[in-house]
Amino acid sequence: MQFPGEHSAHGPAGPQALLLDRLGDLLYGIAAVVFVLVVTALLVAAFRRRPNGEGMDDPARERRMAMAVASAAGATVATLVAVLFLSFGSGKRLTGTPPPDAIQIRVTGRQWFWDVEYRDSLPSRWATTANEIHVPVGRPVVFQLRSTDVIHSFWVPNLGVKRDMIPGQETSIWFQADTPGVYRGQCAEFCGYQHAKMSFLVVAEPPDRFAVWLDRQRDTARTPTDSLARRGQEVFLASTCVMCHAIQGTPAGSRVGPNLTHLASRRTIAAGTLPNTRGHLAGWIIDPQQIKPGVRMPPNALAPDDLQALLAYLESLR
Repeated sequence: MQFPGEHSAHGPAGPQALLLDRLGDLLYGIAAVVFVLVVTALLVAAFRRRPNGEGMDDPARERRMAMAVASAAGATVATLVAVLFLSFGSGKRLTGTPPPDAIQIRVTGRQWFWDVEYRDSLPSRWATTANEIHVPVGRPVVFQLRSTDVIHSFWVPNLGVKRDMIPGQETSIWFQADTPGVYRGQCAEFCGYQHAKMSFLVVAEPPDRFAVWLDRQRDTARTPTDSLARRGQEVFLASTCVMCHAIQGTPAGSRVGPNLTHLASRRTIAAGTLPNTRGHLAGWIIDPQQIKPGVRMPPNALAPDDLQALLAYLESLR
């Protein structure tokens, strides 16, 4: 499928990404200049080569050659030192202490999806979602990163952040999105069979829209209002779905799989594998192994009427 959102380290959407992009451009420029100079020197040496070693014993020529080599070596050392200090300075700015008003988000990597928790001083105001991270434009966001199984790596190319997530160790990283948009993130460390299908979205939006979204995420699931959706809730609670998934406001509280409280508000399902449409959702429920072999979600043999009712219920979870 064509993944929605940008996915390029050369399309910076925040200060960290812009810093890395400019550093990269500078390094590319230095490499291009060095390449041109080396090729030019080789061509000059080739075309000015004298037959039979004529003039090789000329002391003045020897001094000029020695000066040229020494100058080239000095320029090389100076360039490397400059690059060293530029890289060190950029790294220090990237890993600096975030502002005190930064939003706190915990991201947990699992095979093969992402748990996302929005923290608050009041636990009752926490919000949980999966595979889709919303952030306000112009405000720093701190990510507390951890893994529950194998090594994963949190990477959002457009926002310039990448950090490995090692089981048993919690680490953190922060960034700020200055440009509204939808940006793709990806696990950047091979983590098993479905590593390539472990993506997520970062949705950068104006602060007022982000506040509305976050308030909705804190709500419990809406009670179904029509008979078909109510039947779907019964199917969900009577099936094996409750053994892996949580829906706030219902008896389903497992955290083995993604939280489904506001499933219908997400753009994709299965960690970015499929668009969140009725048809794709039905296929995923019936036979997820056909779509994402090795995923821990088992097939679900549902009667057609039960499947349609379950879909109606899941589509009501906004």
